[in-house]
Amino acid sequence: MEIKIKCNCEGEKCEEWAIVEIQGHVEVQPHFQLPIHNLPIGQLCRPSSQEVYTFTVGYHELTGTKVALKKPLLVLKKVKQSSDNVALEVIGLIRHRILFKTRPKALISS
Repeated sequence: MEIKIKCNCEGEKCEEWAIVEIQGHVEVQPHFQLPIHNLPIGQLCRPSSQEVYTFTVGYHELTGTKVALKKPLLVLKKVKQSSDNVALEVIGLIRHRILFKTRPKALISS
């Protein structure tokens, strides 16, 4: 089966994406009933021009750094052309990941 890959960047640079990597897992509270797809879980900020990022989730703050990937990744979208033919469309390029490898700091207000 032949799969065609098409880039819609049209001479421009493809949109840059990044992977956000955290240690552990994110849990939803048991009483939450809505679907979690596209649910915002926190706020990602880069407070200065440095490559240091902060990720605030509830009352916890994580500090991370931007790390280059060894090999870039493509973000693809499946496009069905006919019953047997499938094409892939390039919608983004991932060259970096934002790595949060330290334990979260508790944000306490007085």
